[in-house]
Amino acid sequence: MWFSFWRSRDRFSLQELRYLTDQLQKVQIVNNVNKDHVIEVLRSIAELLIYGDQHDPTFFEFFIEKQIIGEFLRILDVSRTVSVALQLLQTMSIMIQNLKSEHAIYYIFNSEHINDLIGYSFDFGNEELLSYYITFLRAISGKLNKRTISLLVETQNDEVVSFPLYIEAIQFAFHEENMVRIAVRALTLNVYHVGDECVNRFVTSTLLADYFSNLVAYFRKQCISLDGCVSEAAENPDSSDLACFILSAVDEIEDTLYYCSDVISSGVPNIERLVTENILQLLVFPSLLPSLKLEPVDGMQIGASTSMYLLCCILRIVKTKDLARSIGASLFCTPESVLPKLESRPNGYVSGHDLTHENHQPHPDALGMQAGGGSLRVSVLNFSSSDIHPAGCPLLQHDYSSPHLALRDILLSYVVSGDEIHVLGSLNLLATLLQTKELDESILDALGILPQRKHHKKLLLKALVGDVSGEERLFSEENSLTKDEISTELERYLQQLKGQYGWSCSNSEPGISPRIHRYQVLDALVSLLCRSDISAETLWVGGWLLRQLLPCCEEGFNNNPLKPLKDSYICADGLLGEIRGSWCDLLISVLADEWSKCKKAIEASTPQKDPNRMLFPLGVPSVEGESTFAAGEGMCEIVFVLRHQIRIFCSGGALPDQPPVCPPSELPGHTRTKSGIDDGGPKPGSEINIVNAVACRIAFERGKEHHFCFSAISRGTTGWLVLAEESPLKKTRGFVRVSAPLAGSNPKIDDKHSRWLHLRIRPSTMPLMDPTKPNILGKGRTKCLIDGRWTLAFKDEISCKSAQSMVLEGMRLQSSEVERRLKPLLDLSGPTPDPVRIDPAVAIVK
Repeated sequence: MWFSFWRSRDRFSLQELRYLTDQLQKVQIVNNVNKDHVIEVLRSIAELLIYGDQHDPTFFEFFIEKQIIGEFLRILDVSRTVSVALQLLQTMSIMIQNLKSEHAIYYIFNSEHINDLIGYSFDFGNEELLSYYITFLRAISGKLNKRTISLLVETQNDEVVSFPLYIEAIQFAFHEENMVRIAVRALTLNVYHVGDECVNRFVTSTLLADYFSNLVAYFRKQCISLDGCVSEAAENPDSSDLACFILSAVDEIEDTLYYCSDVISSGVPNIERLVTENILQLLVFPSLLPSLKLEPVDGMQIGASTSMYLLCCILRIVKTKDLARSIGASLFCTPESVLPKLESRPNGYVSGHDLTHENHQPHPDALGMQAGGGSLRVSVLNFSSSDIHPAGCPLLQHDYSSPHLALRDILLSYVVSGDEIHVLGSLNLLATLLQTKELDESILDALGILPQRKHHKKLLLKALVGDVSGEERLFSEENSLTKDEISTELERYLQQLKGQYGWSCSNSEPGISPRIHRYQVLDALVSLLCRSDISAETLWVGGWLLRQLLPCCEEGFNNNPLKPLKDSYICADGLLGEIRGSWCDLLISVLADEWSKCKKAIEASTPQKDPNRMLFPLGVPSVEGESTFAAGEGMCEIVFVLRHQIRIFCSGGALPDQPPVCPPSELPGHTRTKSGIDDGGPKPGSEINIVNAVACRIAFERGKEHHFCFSAISRGTTGWLVLAEESPLKKTRGFVRVSAPLAGSNPKIDDKHSRWLHLRIRPSTMPLMDPTKPNILGKGRTKCLIDGRWTLAFKDEISCKSAQSMVLEGMRLQSSEVERRLKPLLDLSGPTPDPVRIDPAVAIVK
């Protein structure tokens, strides 16, 4: 009998579940004395139900029979400690997540207590409790389908009037804790993806439509916060903390946009319209588009560069036709015109986002939109035949200084004369518009950025189906859509803006010429490529865009808008200066490297430049003055390669993988053997010819002079300054002790000591071959680098001058060989000189 009394219960048995339930029912109050016991009971019940779900269905039948969820709610009511609430929420979450039987889930959701638990008044001031609660709600949403979702809603006349799970969750949609926001977004998407028609009508009803306007309002706050970080970073470009804040803000902004995209793609009727209208009316029209103007506009809180970045993100991520078309058509307006009227409100508009603005009367000569008397009018200049170049090109003398430019013209003005950040922002925005598939070709053509391949594809299709006009334009110089087609299409989109957003639009002056607009864009891009104050990587984005728009023919390159590019290519002053510069020995390698990068950039399917770069300030140069490092930085920014590749493309040729340069000069084999110098240069300890070397003294440390034979050796595009010790056995031979590059040595005789020769010593390899530009974290460039110096003392003034002449002659021969090899690339007039053959083993002395 005693053995029977002490026999333990089977842990995973229905008897154990009965015992735990009985223990729970006996609890009348939960305090610090019995809270641990209650927590253990709740945990054990969840464990047994999960076991029973997989092994014995009677466990769950007992759970339903005793209405244990109701006991859970009673425990909550009598509990005076938060730890029990935490365990109860965790118990429910674990049960719902791990129950495999749809029958069990059905019975849990069918219980009237589940909605009571969802709507229970928890103390969410406790962050841990909120986290467990949100996890509980998300666990429920993970089990939703068309059968189970109906158990969680309240209906009247077949319409949903209450959905506690959704309503309670969206109250935390904009919580400061990121994990809470993520969980709520996942829950809402789970609800949308169920596809229940009644639920879909409920979540998009007027009662709950505020969620979408609040979502965009929250997104707008994120945008303003990002712009604040960008503005502060511009004032403190060396702050890595601010750069981290910017990257974090960018991640949050993109997460919100991807969520909006997922919401739109969920297939809920009317939800795309709600999201699109709120994005346009709460963010794009009142803030982003007007902020493209550098001058402050009333109520604007976002900078131009940030606005361009955000527009790129919106077009790239939120792919809806109405959104893309509205933004594209709005670019023909002035910044003041796109500000929405105060009486215009999107569904669910938040009053805290009203913007007051006093209408400005635009200049009557402005190209683009004109606003006056509360109406918006498209005003496009008519171009007569006299406005067209005889060769078929417009004379582009567009004035970007007008105070009332259309948004499209503001973007082009940045390309022509803006700083690097605004240039990059404008190029990225134009490139994003060009790649936006949701944007009609008619708008792209009106903006002047419809790629040539799309022109030909459209006209070819017309010709194939027997359209005579399409066939004629396919083989004509003017193969764009007609002015009437563009004006009609643009007018239709502007009328949509009028109907949806209260704008009064009319196009009483038809005659938009897409060809003229395209040449305006080409003109701006060519002007950009001729600028010297923009980095090569940013210009590559311009080159990519130009390549999309240019015809593949020599005639296109000879047209008036492209003539400055051809002239700047022919001049090539910068490249000629590098041939005689401090790094001429590495110039061909640098050009080959830049050629490969540039070719990859302009032939890519999308621009290679990271769009986030437009948010970060440019770093200050790491070196200044006459340092060889400053010269190296400048050489790595050569834009000649881009201009040359554009010219090859325009002439209809294919870009080679390597730049067209002449092969190196051939040196006799016995010369190499005699010199003791291989292609890698003189090595310490190697034996060389010192017949023409000049004796000198040098001290690398204070009080320690060394006697050496000094030589300047030039072979092909390479050259070295060599200090050698005379061989004790052979007077005409010596052993290399120290060597340095010949290029950039800049020999100068000391003003006060005529026997002293100063030489500038740069590294043998370029530290900036892959320039350390201001990285994305804003930590600036590498620390300032300085050149080395040699001061050689000779026995007399004649020897010093001979050494200087030897160095100068070697540098001249070195530059001449570099110029000879680059002749095909430079395409200069005159015959190519014969290779200069020199004996590298013999120092050149005048």
